[in-house]
Amino acid sequence: MDAVRPILSGHKSLIVGIANDQSIAYGCAEAFRASGADLAITWLNEKARPHVEPLGQQLGAEIMAPLNVENPGELEAVFEQIRERWGRLDSLIHSIAFAPKEDLQGGLLDCSSEGFARAMDVSCHSFVRMAKLAAPLMSDGGTMFAMSYLGAERVVTNYNVMGPVKAALEAACRYLAYELGPRDIRVHAISPGPLKTRAASGIKEFDRLLNDAVEHSPLGALVDIEDVGFACAYLATKFARRITGGTIYIDGGANIVA
Repeated sequence: MDAVRPILSGHKSLIVGIANDQSIAYGCAEAFRASGADLAITWLNEKARPHVEPLGQQLGAEIMAPLNVENPGELEAVFEQIRERWGRLDSLIHSIAFAPKEDLQGGLLDCSSEGFARAMDVSCHSFVRMAKLAAPLMSDGGTMFAMSYLGAERVVTNYNVMGPVKAALEAACRYLAYELGPRDIRVHAISPGPLKTRAASGIKEFDRLLNDAVEHSPLGALVDIEDVGFACAYLATKFARRITGGTIYIDGGANIVA
């Protein structure tokens, strides 16, 4: 990653969702660190730890901890570590999503109520829970990010249950922006173009989505995790202090083309 100015020097950021060095969350962590931020990162479980912890060490992350939002108490434990170590938080990046494979790969009509509920809890409501814990630590204001996708707004073939779930996540961002605005806390839904991540591998015919993105993009190229990371880093600065509540597309303009 090219050297950049330390526009986030002293900034404290929690980044949730790193699985490997191809993750959107990792692109954000790299960009925030390159911009001078101090990092807290998490891994899903002990199986993921050997893949994530070395990345955190390379980035000089000051706080590293397990976090499965489905496990009672783990989310609260992460924020308690942040409170004890830093006493504050400036930004939060939520980059996690999940749906059971059988529910994700079938159509919405065939999605089970249990699978829909898990997808909604992990992919959407966990962001609301994080926001509630983060807000008291953002006494001087802050920024929250949640990762969405164009399938929240339009039907994307094979995106299935994640479309309604991401639509709910974008709505949650708008309502949180409204509720937290008086506390100078800004909230953004980030909608990158399709990226080759492990999470995307569960979507049928994903290569076709990649090809379509290139074809429809006015810039004629796919975005990468660095593009997403630096856009979020900008939004976390005072340069973007009057931007909140919207969905920010980082897709080379593909969303504007029918």
